[in-house]
Amino acid sequence: MPQKKSRPLAGWRVLVPRGGEWGNSIAASLRGHGAEPVISPMVNFASTDRVDELADALTRLRSGDFDWVLITTAATVDVLVSQDVDLPPRTRLAAVGENSVSALRLGGYPVDFTLAGDQSAENLIEKWSVERGSRVLILSPEAPWIELEGVTRSLGLHAETVVAYRTVGISVPDEVRSGVAEGTIGAVLVTSGSVAKQVRDQLSPLPADTLVAAIGPRTAFDARALGIEIDVIAEELTEEALIGALVAHLAQRR
Repeated sequence: MPQKKSRPLAGWRVLVPRGGEWGNSIAASLRGHGAEPVISPMVNFASTDRVDELADALTRLRSGDFDWVLITTAATVDVLVSQDVDLPPRTRLAAVGENSVSALRLGGYPVDFTLAGDQSAENLIEKWSVERGSRVLILSPEAPWIELEGVTRSLGLHAETVVAYRTVGISVPDEVRSGVAEGTIGAVLVTSGSVAKQVRDQLSPLPADTLVAAIGPRTAFDARALGIEIDVIAEELTEEALIGALVAHLAQRR
């Protein structure tokens, strides 16, 4: 596909699998680099099936039963905001990933620990200076992002994991499915393991020359575990890093 130095993604149509503010923002960035974004949300968030369990955990959180809360996704912050949860002064907040941190700060929550960069269980164990024996509430999506049980065991924590929300798939329009199959949509962004599952279920097999870009090593790992070949990995969980990795990859192919 054609490329220009000032618009390195010129000629590329890129599937953006999320809508909302994030989807619109990355679509604008893609246009700025010359690409034509195709916004087609592939996942949505739904209430947990274990509503009573979540309500009980949030009640105890408000009462100060936990020393720490661990947040692994930005969508979890929406649950805290929608339930009008205020953290007690003694309860500290740990966040994984820049998107989680940004969402927490926008929601008015102070963040005491941030795991940036390598989003692995090993890095969390190494970097999180949490006292052994601390009581920790882990608010998690239905499919936890990391092996949290191993983390809490290694750190000697009294942890409770509660499902905050479910991820459900959204069917893509026929024109998107055919565009990917025919190669007119030449690149696909994969922003989470749940998106990777929808790519596999709805769009596989991908054409051999389709460029697949994953945001973060963990997302790439989850996608590969589902049988999806990943060509580009953004090391940081930001839209800038994802587009930058895509541009750098194409520059190397010239």
